[in-house]
Amino acid sequence: MKRFFLNGEEYCTNSIINLFDLIEYLNYNSSLLVLEYNNFICTKKSWNTITINDQDKIEIITIVGGG
Repeated sequence: MKRFFLNGEEYCTNSIINLFDLIEYLNYNSSLLVLEYNNFICTKKSWNTITINDQDKIEIITIVGGG
């Protein structure tokens, strides 16, 4: 069982998932967000190659326009 933290909340999984899978599962619009993985900003190109491991910390920041 892997435990990871997403936006400060703890989640658990037995599956092997990458960051792209997580974004898709949560139904985020990938063109409007920035993803931080263990305190580093990740490029969208790397989302498919980064697998979530035990105790990882992920922050998803959505970009909102305003005026």
